[in-house]
Order: sequence, then C-alpha cells, then structure tokens
Amino acid sequence: MKSTLPDWSQCPLRVEINPPMIEINSNKYSFISNYNFVWVTQRSKNGTNPAIQKLFMGKSKRSNWKLKAFELYSLSLLRGAMDLLSIFLFLLSLAMISKGSDWFIESAVEISNKSGIPKMIIGATIVSFATTAPEFAVSATAAYIGHTDMTIGNAVGSAICNTGLVLGSIIVVKAIPIRDHTFLQKSGLMLLSGIVLILLSLDGEISGLDGLALLLVFFAFLYHASKTQYKIFGKERAGSGKVKIKEMKKDIILFTIGALSVVIGSRILVDSGIKIAEWLGVPEVIIALTMVAVGTSLPELATAIASLKKGHQDLSIGNILGANTMDIALILGTSAQIRTLPVSDQLAGYDFPFMLIIMLALIIFGLTGKKLERWEGALILGAYLVYVAGLFTWYG
Repeated sequence: MKSTLPDWSQCPLRVEINPPMIEINSNKYSFISNYNFVWVTQRSKNGTNPAIQKLFMGKSKRSNWKLKAFELYSLSLLRGAMDLLSIFLFLLSLAMISKGSDWFIESAVEISNKSGIPKMIIGATIVSFATTAPEFAVSATAAYIGHTDMTIGNAVGSAICNTGLVLGSIIVVKAIPIRDHTFLQKSGLMLLSGIVLILLSLDGEISGLDGLALLLVFFAFLYHASKTQYKIFGKERAGSGKVKIKEMKKDIILFTIGALSVVIGSRILVDSGIKIAEWLGVPEVIIALTMVAVGTSLPELATAIASLKKGHQDLSIGNILGANTMDIALILGTSAQIRTLPVSDQLAGYDFPFMLIIMLALIIFGLTGKKLERWEGALILGAYLVYVAGLFTWYG
C-alpha cells in the first residue's frame, strides 16, 4: 500500500515507517508508535534515555496510524516554531531594554535639569545607573520569579563581560593611558565588591542580611562618586530656572515609556532565556553568564565604542569600573532583598574566582605601567574567551 504521509525528507526528523511500527527521531525527541499507543520521550546526549519521563501517551486506532504520525510531525514543527519564537523574543527584549534604558536615562536627566537638581547629584546617581539599568531590571525580575541562577549569573557575567570582552576589545584596538587620578579608588571599590561577594557566599547563599552588606559597598561607591562630582562642580545649588510640570510633560511620558520598556523587556528576556537554555540543553546559569550578560552589557559596549571613535577611550575605564561595582554591590544586594540567592558549586568554584582574577589583572596592568597596553588587552580578552569555552566544556 502506498504511503500518503507528507514528504518526510523535507523535515529535520529521521522517520522509519515499518508497519505496524512508526519511529520518528530528532535530536531532541523520539516518537514511537504502534497500532495502539504513542510514546514520546526526550532524548539525552547519548541517545534515547529509557528512564526519561514519558511525555505523551494516547490511544490510536489501527486505521489511524498515518494520521498519528502526521500529528507527531506537526508537534515537532510546532516545537521548532516555539524555539524560533524564543530566539526572536530574546532579541526583541534586548532591543526593548537597550532603547528603554536610553529613554529612561535621557528623560531622567532632562527632568533633573529642568527641576533644578544639582549636576553633581545627577552625575553621582542617574548617570552612574545608566549603563547598569538593564542588568538591574533583569536580575531583579529573575529573583522575583524565582530564577536565582539567572539573577547571579547575569550580574556576575556582566561584570566579567564588561572587563574581559568590552574593555579587553577596546584596549586591543588602542592602548589606554591611565590619566584618572581616581583609578585606584574606583578599582579598589570594584575589587572590594567582588571580595565581599565571595566571602558572603561561603555559606552557599546570599541572604537578605548579606545583601545589606553589599549595599553598604554600593553606598561607599555612591559617596565616592558624589565626592568626585563635588570637586568638579563645587557647591552647586538648585537652579532658579525651574520649570512647571506641564513643560516637562514630554520628558515624563518618555520616562514612563522607557521604564516600562525596561521592566517588560526584562521579563521577556528572562522567560525567553530560560526557554533557550532548555532548547540548547544547558543550565540557565550558563545562558545568564553568556548570552544574557552580553546582551545587558550592550550599553557599556556602545559607550566604549563611542569613546574609542572620539579618541576618549580612557572614559571607558571609569564607566566600566563603576558599572562592575554596581553590577555586584547594587544589583545582587537589592536582589537578595527580594529573595535569598543560592550559590551553586559552579558559581563558587569557577565564575566567582575568574571574576576576581580578571578584576585583579585589570588593576595590576593599570597601576604598573600607568597605561593599559594592547598586549594586556589581548591577554584580558583571551582570558575571557577561555572562560566562556570552559563554561560550555565543563558545565554545559
């Protein structure tokens, strides 16, 4: 009897039809059907795992086995479409977070200026928060819905990505002289935040009380930033040129849209990131440490590229030192107030130590020669690539 099934050669499945048995195999699922039942099992890396959970079982009439095969094929296509949708939503959420952050910060600065708030306050708070807004929103959202691996992975991964990928790439292109006299203080606070995080996580979790200790480091950073701004701008009082709320209507609307874009985009990014992790068969903490971390570090990357084009790449150092401090101290400190954050063996034994090592390397390179040489940037960038390779080799 000639089969009336669709053209199976056009689908990414291996189909064997030997009535009364039908077997459909893909890289993720195995469908086995006879005249009476259909079994769907998820495949492991070494083939079909007989102990895996039975995902579906339903009766099938003797005369309906071809239709059942078609249903299974449709199911596989649907899963493929859902995987593509997850990737699309992941990319869309990154765009929402990135653009929403821009609107949020720009409108916040405009509101602050028009309302007469001193520039030193703006510089120490709003501008400092600008490039870490995506990480903050994603980690806080992940903590709220219970995906704490993504909370820590995103924050720590962003700090590693900022130093290894973003700053390492910029230094490789052009050496950066250390002209900022506050480099030692800024880098010291960054290193302190990393050390405090490691010490607090020795008991296997970051509790609410531990989070308060991290927030103390953030307030020390905020005090230092305020002090630096004070020296630059002096005793600047609120301006007399205040405007009415009606005249700030456009800024307020943009502020609201930007804030909503960041919040909604963060939730979509977390959900789609989890789906992608399931699709790839890797732990979600690895997705957080790599894909999500790189995505939320786009503002730092954009700032670094703009600084390089304008010949002010030394500005990237201060921005990244501050962003790394806030990634660890502010983001994890705040997230721990939402929910206690368990620290996995991978984070404690691999990610945290590497974060500390790459921070120390940056500080030592910056202090020894008063200049970050191109070979030093290549070393930092190379270390980051080795770290990512290790993630997928040993933990993926």
